[in-house]
Amino acid sequence: MTALHFFLFTLFTVSVHAHNITEILNQFPEYSVFNSYLSQTKLADEINSRETITVLALPNGAMSAVVDKHPLSVIKNVLSLHVLLDYFDGTKLHKISDGTTTSTTLYQTTGNAHGNVGSVNITDLKGGKVGFGSAIPNSPLASTYTKSVKQIQYNISVLEVSAPIIAPGILTAPAPSGDFNITGALEKAGCKTFASLLVRSGVLKTYQTAIEKGLTIFAPNDEAFKGAKVPDLSELSSADVVSLLQYHAIPSYTPIGTLKTKKDPISTLATNGASKSWKKKR
Repeated sequence: MTALHFFLFTLFTVSVHAHNITEILNQFPEYSVFNSYLSQTKLADEINSRETITVLALPNGAMSAVVDKHPLSVIKNVLSLHVLLDYFDGTKLHKISDGTTTSTTLYQTTGNAHGNVGSVNITDLKGGKVGFGSAIPNSPLASTYTKSVKQIQYNISVLEVSAPIIAPGILTAPAPSGDFNITGALEKAGCKTFASLLVRSGVLKTYQTAIEKGLTIFAPNDEAFKGAKVPDLSELSSADVVSLLQYHAIPSYTPIGTLKTKKDPISTLATNGASKSWKKKR
């Protein structure tokens, strides 16, 4: 699975975040499969980078319906539908206005969700049950709220649900293409100078090779190259330019949530020693 993350920056700063979904679920072995796949799909990093979020955890038995039949890319899509971009605890679930509401999920942020495919319908059912299903009209409420697992109030809530929430078409969605256009994405984000340097120096090939195992790019935008303290790139040797560009990439998929937790220098594609590692500004 292709994994790429890039950041646009002039100054890089980080702060401490308030939760770690992997550590939370490690306390509950009944969710070990769910927890493992959150890590394998990198969804754990996305969850840790966000605030005001609800994770609908599936017990090990319920996970088999997804993991036994589908590739990792599909599993990621399904699990991302179980991450609500809002805070719900047991009390709030039973106090939904008009008895039903919809919530946007992490799947909606991927760009693969069309219409309401990335949203979940939450309905307060008779008998004290709360049902979950796709927000697509006429979709069944095949999953129900079972119990509360863990809350850090108004930050993250983990709730157990009985069965996977399946949106129409999500099980047959195509796997992401491995031919990610790095320079195209950089240019679109306002990093044309950086993209041009990658091409001219040949470092683009290094990035493309690294992307298969995960890549994080710290991409200066065009304005950053105009700063008073930025060296004249035309005066740098070819080797120095290559080293500079390699220094701006980490050979792993590392979202901002993970970067916030790191205390030691971070190895880059240019790492040959401490001078080639990122150090966080505190």
